[in-house]
Amino acid sequence: MTAATDPGQLRERYGPWAVVAGGSEGVGREFATQLADAGVHLVLLARKPEPLEETAAMCRERGVDVRTIAMDLTAPDAVAQLTAVTDDLEVGLLIYNAGANTHSAEFLDGDLEAFGQVITLNITTQMALVQHYGRPMRDRGRGGILLIGSMAGYMGSTRHSVYGGVKAFGRIFAESVWVELRKQGVDVVELVLGVTRTPAMERVGLNFDAPGFHASDPADVARQGLASLGHGPVVIAEGNEEGARIRSAVDERAKLVAGADRRMRQLMEGSTQHGAEASK
Repeated sequence: MTAATDPGQLRERYGPWAVVAGGSEGVGREFATQLADAGVHLVLLARKPEPLEETAAMCRERGVDVRTIAMDLTAPDAVAQLTAVTDDLEVGLLIYNAGANTHSAEFLDGDLEAFGQVITLNITTQMALVQHYGRPMRDRGRGGILLIGSMAGYMGSTRHSVYGGVKAFGRIFAESVWVELRKQGVDVVELVLGVTRTPAMERVGLNFDAPGFHASDPADVARQGLASLGHGPVVIAEGNEEGARIRSAVDERAKLVAGADRRMRQLMEGSTQHGAEASK
């Protein structure tokens, strides 16, 4: 399937409804408003109801219908909550933008149950939603699945033992689903993000000027993600291509990982909320 390069084609190829998980602020808000500009109706979900409703209002002003659900995607009934809101809709696009590092701790000092929530958010719930919405897309021979990856999945670093692992899984998962669906009319792509100037990252207090990092703008990231549909399986956010190439090298891993760890510590210098993601 060829990607919809013109925003006006997004509704025809990936509408009439899109589900955006993590659709309240930052990159998620940009996905929502850009899809609304293209005439795609939206189901937005996120944990915090206030920014979620703000984004919904912005999208409704653009003339589309919006349903919202404030929910925790790690809850045991999360998938049931969401599908109850969408089972009467034809969902042609799933964007899973909800994979944060909710427990950023050194592994031996961390809490196993909290690490399990990172796995649930980034793997278990994502898998369930891809299967639930992907099946009818395959049956219709039309649709799109856009997953958000992270540069953290290319190399180990401090306080990313579990998060880096789940993001590495996410990339292989996206490639595999792409292989299975590429001739079924369903576009699958993982957009790999580096450091992005989102409100969440600003609240954490990341050092965006740390050497070795390119800080992306959320609007640019969302625009690239939508344009990447049909160009899977994996697309690197602009400005991070060289970093991904270096982190993919198989030689001198000890040197590479130690160097990346030093840069990660500089990025997180002054961080006030270690529970938030530092690499996306």
